[in-house]
Amino acid sequence: MSIEKVIIVVPTDFTKVADTAVEHAIGLCKSIANSEVVLLHIIGKEKEKASAEVKLKEQSEILTQKTGIKVSYEARLGNIFDDIGAAATDLKAKLIIMGTHGVKGMQHITGSYAVKVITHSTVPFIVVQERGFRDGYNNLVLPFDLSKDSKQKLSLAINIAKVFNSKVHIIYPQESDTFLVNAINNNVSLAKSELRNNKIEFDVKMADEKGNFVKQFLTYAAAKDADLIAIVNSQEMGFPEILAGTDERQIITNDAQIPTMILNPIKSSIGGSVLFN
Repeated sequence: MSIEKVIIVVPTDFTKVADTAVEHAIGLCKSIANSEVVLLHIIGKEKEKASAEVKLKEQSEILTQKTGIKVSYEARLGNIFDDIGAAATDLKAKLIIMGTHGVKGMQHITGSYAVKVITHSTVPFIVVQERGFRDGYNNLVLPFDLSKDSKQKLSLAINIAKVFNSKVHIIYPQESDTFLVNAINNNVSLAKSELRNNKIEFDVKMADEKGNFVKQFLTYAAAKDADLIAIVNSQEMGFPEILAGTDERQIITNDAQIPTMILNPIKSSIGGSVLFN
């Protein structure tokens, strides 16, 4: 029986942080059978295509020869907000790994722009800053709250954990309201059951205090020297950009530069399916 090809798309603007995203994609592919990296460059004008393809061809050939991982490329006319996700869907990609330049400087994919790109995609993302791949995603932090969408990221986290034999660190907010406590406990219980069924090592922690859960789980993730944080994008498609992505932006541009795996609720193409073979 043939193994389905796993395609990982890496949007590139030929900057250092895009190179870091490529490094993560290569590192992930080395642990996944029949996998391929596709470098994607979005151009604004057709006349830019030829020069972009020269750069992409050179980079892909060097990477393929150096790493042994197949690296191909595509230059696509459009805009980053609509066409990164569209290209990944067309390529039947399992994952997009994208670099972000943080919240400063608007000429590249910044933290606020990254959230908008993610919100327009049905393919899950891993967003990285300048921190390299290290030796895999061995420690995953999984923040859980009362949202039913929290369950969706569990399947994705389990798939990553299986690839790297990872340990999953669950953290959930401290609440006093009985309804909220019960909702959170139900989600955490489901996660524990699924992790046990998949023979994945894990631990569970309640936040130390009420309020500011994002700040607390980011501090926790840094203390655990986490390799990956898994979240669900809380923004709706088409939500006004000026109001969108406050928490998500803070998470993907976290000070410890921990990569963030993020998917859109319900719309995500992975659903409950297997991400990697």
